[in-house]
Amino acid sequence: MRTQTEEGYTPALGNRQVQMIAIGGAIGVGLFLGSGGRLAAAGPALVLSYAAAGIAAFFVMRALGELVLYRPVSGSFVEYAGEFIGPWAAFASGWMYWINWAATGVAELTAIAAYIHYWAPAFPQWLTALIALAFVMTVNLLSVRLFGELEFWFAMLKVVAITVFLVVGLVLVVFAVGQAGPHNLVSHGGFFPTGFPLVLMSLQSVVFAYASIELVGITAGETARPHEVMPKAINGVVWRIAIFYVGSVALLAMVLPWTAYSAGTSPFVTVFAGLGVPWAADAMNLVVITAALSSCNSGLYATGRILRSMAMKQEAPRFAGTLSGRHVPVGGIVFTAAMFLAGVALFYFLPERAFNIATAVASLGVITTWGVLVHCQARLRRTGHRSAFPMPGTPWTNWLTLAFLALVVLLMPFADRDQRVAFFLIPLLVAGIAFGWYAVRRRRA
Repeated sequence: MRTQTEEGYTPALGNRQVQMIAIGGAIGVGLFLGSGGRLAAAGPALVLSYAAAGIAAFFVMRALGELVLYRPVSGSFVEYAGEFIGPWAAFASGWMYWINWAATGVAELTAIAAYIHYWAPAFPQWLTALIALAFVMTVNLLSVRLFGELEFWFAMLKVVAITVFLVVGLVLVVFAVGQAGPHNLVSHGGFFPTGFPLVLMSLQSVVFAYASIELVGITAGETARPHEVMPKAINGVVWRIAIFYVGSVALLAMVLPWTAYSAGTSPFVTVFAGLGVPWAADAMNLVVITAALSSCNSGLYATGRILRSMAMKQEAPRFAGTLSGRHVPVGGIVFTAAMFLAGVALFYFLPERAFNIATAVASLGVITTWGVLVHCQARLRRTGHRSAFPMPGTPWTNWLTLAFLALVVLLMPFADRDQRVAFFLIPLLVAGIAFGWYAVRRRRA
């Protein structure tokens, strides 16, 4: 019989599942779907955006690794923010992370509805989103072992799809099949066909593509032998980022001219359809749906643990701290699922813009989370702590990563209208969190 952790959870996730959860967190709809529109807007130079965000993600993951080995806990960065910055930072970062996943869930449900519509145009899209939400909520409510097993197979399908593309794309480029070849990087207007500013403006969507890599840190509280498993999982995410993201975008830019891609269509479908493979569109449609389901699944898992951690400190609604007999935080999961459901209304009123607005808002939560992790690691080092799994280059890499994240936010109002919507929501989010923290402090007093 498994023992329980101090937080009441069961350490049911093994090395195999944590490794694949880490991979699944690093491969999502941002790559499978979003990269097509960004290639069409920025051209081959988009690979620079993915490389820059990948470097930042590398340092974030290593900062997370150092913190996790210092103290494995399911509250993850919320607990670290409380310890190294202050209670207000834990409150703010926890709710920003929840906002990240609430917006991400809306984006993923929107993607699922759109891609099921491809197969069944007569079926109501809102009902598709509702069925998908009911499925992932049921999985999360039953047990953490079931969540881990489902996420393992979701991640496996994504890895197989990307690996097949990398092999096929490499063969096409090496043997110059059809239009493929390195010349596509500089033909059709050069490496920066639409100018360098548009490459910078793509950073927000690229950061969203890397979102949820930090999920592996939240699994620490339910992982057997975290000091052995976590370094392997985190290092695995790092090298997969280089191959799956930067490698995939570079190959996409070489296999076909950047002008062949378009927003709303998976670039991988575009490549395979160009080869004359009749079932490619259906196969990639299935992969994108799986990636979206995986993201919703992970979002409910993560926010359930974060909200319970906050509810235990009276910083979230009391029912969010409810733990089931199966050691599952049912209150937090149901609370987030309710917000997923409410967010589907955005898709009803703005079907063309819902995905982009939701991803832009989610990016604000991602940037906050990454910034908190990097800052907490720097504060941990100042205490004199020395880790067996240190973040390279600290404290200089901390400052560089924080500067990069600040740049992404500052560029948002100069990008498209959907990013501007998210940017102008920042004052409202700050005011809401500040009011919430004031109410929490007053209630405690």
